[in-house]
Amino acid sequence: MNRILEAFVNLYPVWIISSSLLAYLYPPAFAWFTGDFMVFGLSLVMLGMGFTLRIDDFKQLIKMPGAVLLGFFIMYSVMPVAAWTIGHVLDLEPELAVGLILLGCCPGGTASNVIAYIAKANVALSVILTTFSTLGGIIVKPFVFEALAGHYIPVDPWGIFITMVKIILVPVAIGVFCNYRFPQSVGKISIYGPYVSVISIIFIAGGIVAQSAHAIAEYVGELFLAASLLHILGFLLGYSITKLFKYDERTCRTISIETGMQNGGLAAVLAKTNFPAQPLVAVPAIFSSVIQTIAGGILAAYWRWKSKSKVDKK
Repeated sequence: MNRILEAFVNLYPVWIISSSLLAYLYPPAFAWFTGDFMVFGLSLVMLGMGFTLRIDDFKQLIKMPGAVLLGFFIMYSVMPVAAWTIGHVLDLEPELAVGLILLGCCPGGTASNVIAYIAKANVALSVILTTFSTLGGIIVKPFVFEALAGHYIPVDPWGIFITMVKIILVPVAIGVFCNYRFPQSVGKISIYGPYVSVISIIFIAGGIVAQSAHAIAEYVGELFLAASLLHILGFLLGYSITKLFKYDERTCRTISIETGMQNGGLAAVLAKTNFPAQPLVAVPAIFSSVIQTIAGGILAAYWRWKSKSKVDKK
């Protein structure tokens, strides 16, 4: 049974593609999953993240502050600017450009921890960066996003902040408290977190595609190119900038992965919640979820092979 569940999680790009195709071909299958359903689905993902965290995990920040702060800086400066630049160069529709910037302002997703493990990067640092960028982004993201996207459409940074508190801070805080107060009970529940997360993302992806099927068909080429460029730049710049600061190879790989893999589910829910009158804003997040997983998987496989080759040569 455990192997079946593990295989289900590992195949989540397949499920995202499948749910997106089904939603495109038959929108009623997922069109009902919107509004509060999306908020609840992502809140479950964040609660599962909180269940895996302990108070001691936050103390790890003290052991590697430089790498964590550098990774946070790259995520919330380089990536948003890269997203803005891509939208400008490709002359994207305003709503799509805003969606890409919103995606570029997002923290690393939990999938980055798995990719870091495969790539033989620093998994502990990956987890810390995901946590720190997710929680710290509650304050930073709304204002960075408003500065870059505000000239396209009106942006309410306070509204985005409140949404992030509801769907990130509150569930994560509840999860951490429960893990502190009832560790044995939470330990039994938390093993199902990845499966609940995958199911939630499947429905979020399907819901967004179902509500924007015709628009997606019209802009599929531009969206694919824009999302691909954003993630490739994220991996490349994350690695290169960290290398410039003379960090070791494992740290460079870790920050590269955390930079290149954004939380597409968070971007989608923020878009649907804060821009209900502009449905296209949520669409780039769906392309992102698939593209970053494929690109991240290929990069991780290369780094894993490279590490193995070095060992074999010794």
